[in-house]
This record gives sequence, structure tokens and C-alpha cells, in this order.
Amino acid sequence: MNKVGFLTIGQSPRSDITPTFIEIFNKDINIVERGALDSLNEVELLTVLARNEKNTSISRLRDGRSIIIDRRKLLPLLQMELSKLEQEVDMVIVLSTDDFPILTCEKPIFYPNRIVTKMISAMADQPRIGLIIPLEEQRSTMLKKWEDISDDITIAVASPYDYGNFEEAAHYLRDYRVDLIVLDCMGYNEEHREVVRKESGILTILPRTLVAGIVLEYL
Repeated sequence: MNKVGFLTIGQSPRSDITPTFIEIFNKDINIVERGALDSLNEVELLTVLARNEKNTSISRLRDGRSIIIDRRKLLPLLQMELSKLEQEVDMVIVLSTDDFPILTCEKPIFYPNRIVTKMISAMADQPRIGLIIPLEEQRSTMLKKWEDISDDITIAVASPYDYGNFEEAAHYLRDYRVDLIVLDCMGYNEEHREVVRKESGILTILPRTLVAGIVLEYL
């Protein structure tokens, strides 16, 4: 039986994400989950909260609360949990579309950020991309992440964790006549995609289902 590791930048388990993978895999697979913040108690969680808007990531705690994290404090914790997780599994999926270039892992590891950006670049030359992101503070980071894929990027903000207005975001991107929309966070789900696609009439990419399909081919 394949053992697949899920590594979240928040706390595990990610009961909001794993059902999507289980449904798409449709195989007898053992999933092992770990989170960068799993070892922290309530007081210690306060020490990783973002204070600098230029270095933020957002994720989910196991009780359903969202948390905005300082990436500089996140990376060592993420590597620590990854080093333990890779000893237990055959492969690892990072449950984040953020870029983590300095992580090290001896097992096959799937980065949603790389999968999504490479797929979009293969679809069209310099497409007009609409991004929906969780936080306004992530705008500059997201523009930099996508700058090699397109020089025409429009961003709307709607959090998957805090009742974001997806209808408004979809209308905003529709008015800018983008070619496609990317829900740039693993927290976005199928319901979010359907709302955006219906309200905008534009092809909408959901990273979690795209990544699950790629991993299924590997399995």
C-alpha cells in the first residue's frame, strides 16, 4: 500500500483538504498528515504570527481557525516536520501553493506552486491571468511568483477561511477580461471554484484537484 504524506504549513489534520485527494485517488492509500505548527501550543502559536506584511502565509489550525504566519519563522518548523514525515511515507505533497525553495527531502515531493505555474505556462504564451488570493498582504509576493508566466496579472482577494466574497472577486476579474482564473491557495475548494466559474464565465483552476490528478498519475 502506498503511503502518501501530506505536509501543511498550519496544523494537521487538514479535514478540509484531504477528502478531495481521497475522492480523486480512489485507491487504497495510507495518508499520513503532519503540520508545521503541530508541536506548538496556544502560547507558542503567538510567536509565529506575522508582524511583517511582506513575509506572510495563511493556513488553518486543526480547530478550523485561520492563522497568518511569519514565513521566516515557518520555514524551520516546516523542515522539521518534513524530515520526520519523509521517514514514514513513500512521497510527500506540500499542502500550500507558496514557494518553498529551500526545503530538503529525500523522497519524491510535490509542490503545488510548481505544478500550477508550469501547467499554466504550458497552456498559453503570456496569458492574461486572474488570481484570487487569501490576503491583500500577499499581493506583491504573488505578482513576483507569477511574473515569469505572464506580464498581465490581475489580483482579487477572497479568503477561503474567513467568508471571502467570491462573487465580487469573480466579477472583478471578469471585468478585466482575464483568460483564466487561478485560486492561488490550497484552502480553496470545489465550491469556491464553482462560484467563481459561474459568476465569471471564465476557466477557473483549482490547485488541489490539479495536484491530486498529477499525484494519481504517479501512483
